[in-house]
Amino acid sequence: MERFGISVELRHAPPLDPDFMPILRFNRAFLAGARQPVSVAVERANGQMAVCRTFLHGTPDMAAADHYYINRLVKTLLWMKGGFRIYVSGSEDAYTYLKAAFGPGGEQAFDGDYMAGVFEHSFEVLPADEVPDSKDLPKAMGGHLSGCRIGFDAGGSDRKVSAVIDGETVYSEEVIWFPKLNSDPQYHYDGIVAALKSAAAHMPRVDAVGVSSAGIFINDRTMGASLFLQVPRDLFEEKVKDIYIRAITDTFGPVPYAVINDGDVTALAGAMSLGENNILGIAMGTSEAGGYVDSQGRITGWLNELAFIPVDVQPHAARDEWSRDTGCGVKYFSQDGVIKLAPRAGINLAEDLTPAEKLKAVQSLMEEGSEAAAKVYESIGVYLGHTLAFYHDLYGCKHVLLLGRVMSGRGGDLILSTARQVLADEYPELEGKILPELPDEKFRRVGQSMAAASLPE
Repeated sequence: MERFGISVELRHAPPLDPDFMPILRFNRAFLAGARQPVSVAVERANGQMAVCRTFLHGTPDMAAADHYYINRLVKTLLWMKGGFRIYVSGSEDAYTYLKAAFGPGGEQAFDGDYMAGVFEHSFEVLPADEVPDSKDLPKAMGGHLSGCRIGFDAGGSDRKVSAVIDGETVYSEEVIWFPKLNSDPQYHYDGIVAALKSAAAHMPRVDAVGVSSAGIFINDRTMGASLFLQVPRDLFEEKVKDIYIRAITDTFGPVPYAVINDGDVTALAGAMSLGENNILGIAMGTSEAGGYVDSQGRITGWLNELAFIPVDVQPHAARDEWSRDTGCGVKYFSQDGVIKLAPRAGINLAEDLTPAEKLKAVQSLMEEGSEAAAKVYESIGVYLGHTLAFYHDLYGCKHVLLLGRVMSGRGGDLILSTARQVLADEYPELEGKILPELPDEKFRRVGQSMAAASLPE
């Protein structure tokens, strides 16, 4: 297979998507002939900097390949680590292209606009003689179990809360709620406070509160989250950005607190259950969520929005309805991935079913031994094997915890076994360096809300 004159050969291709072209293999083939040094830095909050020093071809006949490669690289840095300013050195052509692509009206304008909102700063692409040095500010968080703690886990369909005393869960509850359907942030605030008070009623005092929530959080503030999808922008600014901080301090006063993306809390729960660090957590459900705990057990503060990191460079890769971009993880490692592949396997899913119901229909077929359903899960397993090698290239992660509805049942087992086979055959250099696995019972006992309770020091 070929794109922009770059050829890629695979031993394992998805049976239902034979033109799938893994981005890592494309990048390696591209770089094999690239000789012009170029550096890119992405600046985010508190002066943090993500830096990549790489190469382009720099010739007119390879301009399209150069532009595509640097486009996907910058998009990956933005959704992995986040940022509002891009510095480019070593190639005037790359700078000119990126400024147009990520600027107003450009092909990646969505990414620039979104990051400007997250970081409350206009999005910029600037030339530089030399890009700044890399800088991260990881935090040692979690694992603090002493005292009387509350852990709150805010999901899209239910909210969970735990009361934890010296590491023992003395009370927990799960309540159905509908945050994505409500436009009044008072609904969300009241639900959060009700959960906090419910847990507090089972302890003599409250020493700390930890929150695990879907969304992007910077300095404990909500910068973007699907839970508040219906909240108007002006009310989001006024009532949502500090909603967890207000709920905690209004209820308990100045107690220590921490508000963290649920993907990072999942990775932290994995670290607590495995007794290991350097863990990437991937949840395949409504979307693809990610979280990371580094080799020293720290939360990085990166976005880890795996759903919008490119994984497939084929020309006709699946398009995401939200960002309008193609080939990103959300269409491969979520219920959308299953729904996309089912018709190719000859599985007809009724149009009036919800996406969750369509996933359940394919899962039921898989449990019944359907060969068509097996092709769906085998294809996702091939996607995953190639993409885990790419994630290892980005994170250096050793352990990968695979979670979410897509990974449940026999389908999840087939995804995992197929991914392991692809890693072994296509990326033998990673043997023993990356270990994909499903959560065990110890992980389930730790739980998301208990791990959240351990966040504040």
